[in-house]
Formats: sequence, structure tokens, C-alpha cells
Amino acid sequence: MTRKRVVVIEGEDAAPEAVRPSVALLERLGLDIEWIHPPVGQRGIDACGSAFPDAARAAIDASDATLFGATSGRSVAALLYLRWGKKTYANLRPARYLAGYRSPLARPEGVDLAIVRENLEDLYVGVEGDLETLAALRLESATARRPIADLAPGRFALKVISEAGTDRVARFAFELARRRARRGRPGRVTCATKHNMLPRSDGLFRERVSAMARGYPDVAFESFIVDDFAQRLVTEPQRFDVVVLPNLYGDILSDLAGGVIGGLGVAPSGCYGDGYAYFESAHGTAPDLAGQNAINPTATLLSAALLLEYLGFEAAAQRLSGAIERVYAEGRVRTRDQGGNASTTDFCAAVERQLG
Repeated sequence: MTRKRVVVIEGEDAAPEAVRPSVALLERLGLDIEWIHPPVGQRGIDACGSAFPDAARAAIDASDATLFGATSGRSVAALLYLRWGKKTYANLRPARYLAGYRSPLARPEGVDLAIVRENLEDLYVGVEGDLETLAALRLESATARRPIADLAPGRFALKVISEAGTDRVARFAFELARRRARRGRPGRVTCATKHNMLPRSDGLFRERVSAMARGYPDVAFESFIVDDFAQRLVTEPQRFDVVVLPNLYGDILSDLAGGVIGGLGVAPSGCYGDGYAYFESAHGTAPDLAGQNAINPTATLLSAALLLEYLGFEAAAQRLSGAIERVYAEGRVRTRDQGGNASTTDFCAAVERQLG
């Protein structure tokens, strides 16, 4: 295997406090990885006068993947480049309960699902405007039975679902379900949309995913209206395997899935394109924890395990995930969000001890 290059962008507030000890732990695994730390955010401003200087963009382009902390704004240009510039269209957010997680469920055992969120389209294309500008289009509300422009003054947002965008994320979801089935999972894809109210946009997403399912006869397929799926995600999360969702629903419901297993502090994330991927914890920058060495690094470490798997270091990824699982099973070292008082570095040290 050729040497891999990974860019590290620490982010803001408490995020660097999770990223730094996590990367230090990864470096001690002795893998053939070069860790690159380009100036981004405030470091970029201080060094180059730009939050995302050309050198940082070039470092990303020359790398195999990026490990990203979280941003409160100063690193957002880098994040936007990682997503739309590198076309990382599939956001994978696993939600697997580990014994020792502080889940709100009475019986969370067996929750092991993966939400695949379409990452580039839907309302996140970022097209908004004033309702008055729609007058020339003569668009009429199908529910209010009146011209949309008559509702002015006000604002609108554009929801975009494309055939190509849906097909590629659907294929990612079915391939993921097939891989999980080879590891003993049942192999099922669940699609959830609001196709009853949005038959042309959400309806298209559902139609394209359903059509993709016909090419995977070994993978079971089901579809729900998204609000029905939301309540099922709380009442019977163990039934789900891989869930594919349009961007907005995926963003919201993946956080719900994290809450089901124990909170965003234990929720990893990876964003995949055809030729690049970046990995980040699902939580934000946690400004209330900045400077306290108290943020839970589990989400960062599990995101790093996804990174290692993506790079081809599957044994190291399993070793890291297993060490985290053993720390939680023992229950002696837990961060504040999981009912303990361990620091960020205490937790990373405990994981490293479990690595042997």
C-alpha cells in the first residue's frame, strides 16, 4: 500500500480539543499515513490573511482524505470546498449502540443502523429569495389555490431533487447494505420522504431509490413517509439497517439517531464522493466546553475509524473501534455527557491503553 496523505482541519471552539489527542493517538498506531496540518480558519488568517488560503486548498487536492473537526464559521470555506468542491455527495452517519452509552431508551441494545444522507441537493442548494420575484413565473400553490406571489411579502427557498443526484446516493446506500450483509447484517435499505405532500420532488427521490432497489435483489427494500419513519426511529430503531434520505431530512434525523444511542458526542460521520472523502464528528463546536478539556472525543475517534477503513487500513479501524467499545463496556472512564467526569485526554488515554 502506498503512503496515504490526510489533511487535518481542527475547527473552532472545543473541536480542536477532540481532534488533537485523537490524531496523536492515530499517529501512535504506526500506520503509513502522513498527517498534514494546513493553515485554515484563524490560523490561516494569522499566517496568510485568509481563512482558506490557496495552500490549504492545494493540500486537500493533494491528499487522500481529510479529518475535520467542526466549524463555527472561520473554517466554513474549507468545509464548503470539502463538500461541494470535492462533490462528497453521500453523508454516512452510523448510529450503533455500545454497552455503556448513556441512551435515553430503556432497551437500546441492538441498535445498529446507518443513515445515508444525500449531501449536496435539496434545500441546501442555497437558493432563496423574495416572494415578489416569483410573480413573473405565475406559479400557483397547489394547496392554497392562489398565485404564490400573492402571499408576499415573504421569502421562498428552492428544493432541488435531481435524478443523477438521487441515483448516486441510492447506489451508495445499497452497496453499503450489501457490505453490511456480508458482515452478518440482514441487508435492508429504508427510504423515507414526504412524497404524499411533495409528489414531484420527494416523489422523484422515492421513485429513483425504488428503481435502484430492483438492481439489488439480495437487499430488502421498504419506504415510509418521513414523519412515520421518525416515530419508528424512536420506537423501533433496531429494525433499521441502512436508511437513505434527502438532504434536509437526513440532516435532522441523523441527529435524532445519535440521540437515540447516547447523544452527538458518540455520533461519527463520513462524507464520500467518487474520488474523495472527509470525516467529521456529527456534533458542533461545543463553545460552552471550549478550554475545559471536557468534550467527548468518541465521535471524532469513530469518525477516524471510518477514515482508516476508507484508506484501506481495515484492521486498524477495527482495532480502534474495538478499543472504544471496551472502554465503554468497562464503564470506568466516561466523559461528562456520558455521566462521568473524565476529561477528553483521559478518555483518549483509556482508548490507547485498550489498544495494547
